[in-house]
Amino acid sequence: MSDAAKPPVEFYFDFSSPYAYLASLRIDEVAKLYERTVIWKPVLLGVVFKTTGNVPLLDQPLKGDYVKRDLARTARLLGADFRLPSSFPFAAVAPSRLFYWLAQDDPARANAYAKAVFSTAFQEAVAVNSPDAAADVAAKLGIDRGAALAACQNPEIKEKLRLANEEAVAAGVCGAPYFIVDGEPFWGNDRMDHLERWLATGGW
Repeated sequence: MSDAAKPPVEFYFDFSSPYAYLASLRIDEVAKLYERTVIWKPVLLGVVFKTTGNVPLLDQPLKGDYVKRDLARTARLLGADFRLPSSFPFAAVAPSRLFYWLAQDDPARANAYAKAVFSTAFQEAVAVNSPDAAADVAAKLGIDRGAALAACQNPEIKEKLRLANEEAVAAGVCGAPYFIVDGEPFWGNDRMDHLERWLATGGW
C-alpha cells in the first residue's frame, strides 16, 4: 500500500471528555509521524451511554476519585495545562454542532475550532455548554459570532450531529477518546501507545 493510499485515523471524542482533551494534544502529531491524516469526529457520550449503560467517570463511586488524580497526573506527564471546569461534565451539543457546520466547508478550520474548545474547557476551565459559549470560542478564531449562533439552531446541522452519533454507535464507539485505523479500534487515551505501535508496524 502506498503512503498516499493509507487510510486516515478516525478520532471520536466528546468535548466534555478530559481524556479526549489530552488525546487531542497528540493525535495529529502521532498520525503525521506515519504519514496518516486524522478525521476529527465529535460525538455525544450521553448518546453512547444509552447503549452502553455507563455514566460519566467522575460520577462513578471510587473510580471518580481515582480519575481526578489520574487526569492531573497524566497532564503533568505530558506537560499539559489542565483544569476541570466548575460545571462538569457539561453538555457539548452546541460546540459539536458548530464543528460540523465548519467542517462542511473547511475541515482544517473545524479542527482548529475543536482544539480551541478543548483549551477553553480544560485550560481556562470554562464549560462550553451553550450556544453563546460555543459562539464565543468561534469568535476568538475570527468566525462570525452571529452565523455561529444561527448554525447551532440550523436543522441541517442538528441532523449532521444526530447522524454522527448514530454512526459512532454503529462503529462500536463505546467511550472517548476512541480511534479507528485500518478497521482496528482503540479506546482510551491510555491506548495511544498501542495505536502508535499499530501505525508503526502495520498491526499485529
